[in-house]
Amino acid sequence: MKKLSLLLLLFSQFVFSQSVEEHAVEILKFQAELNREYRDVRETPLRGVNFKNFKEHPFFAVDFNYRIAAKFKRIENALPFEISTSSGHTKPYVEFGEATFAVDGKNFMLKIYQSVHLVQKPEYKNHLFLPFHDATNGKETYGGGRYLDLEIPSGDTVVLDFNKAYQPYCAYNAYDYSCPIVPTENTLPVAVKAGVRYEDVYFIH
Repeated sequence: MKKLSLLLLLFSQFVFSQSVEEHAVEILKFQAELNREYRDVRETPLRGVNFKNFKEHPFFAVDFNYRIAAKFKRIENALPFEISTSSGHTKPYVEFGEATFAVDGKNFMLKIYQSVHLVQKPEYKNHLFLPFHDATNGKETYGGGRYLDLEIPSGDTVVLDFNKAYQPYCAYNAYDYSCPIVPTENTLPVAVKAGVRYEDVYFIH
């Protein structure tokens, strides 16, 4: 019995370490792809000297405490509504669901949205959008908040990996892009020190 218990313990530790390693690789791939995108003149939002000087994004250290399995509640029969954008226009979205979770022992809820326009494209049929504010905004991250890209979950749990949180294009180029403004209800009163950080060079003084 002791040998069996030891084997089970070793197996669970192996599975856990394997899972952590896989998640770490996934996050590093996200970072590498984001850097590649911003270096590619065909895809980058950067212009002029900002593009010329760009080498890579600054990131918070990977922290698996910010990879959260949140309780997901689908909002049935939600009607489209308009989210204001940075250019003064609006874009149509649907409130697709709610994610409930805890950070540092405190419970929070964030709304998850689906773009009315993007969902019409086959490659985005399962795409969901989670914009959020947190206490790092305007200090270590963009003042307008950050975004998370998600996939429609198959059950009542959705993984929110804030290590993949990124700034909207408008954080780097306010003139060429119209980015959704984070709804007030998606504000976290805690500092989410994960994902992409922001450099002073892009701040508009």
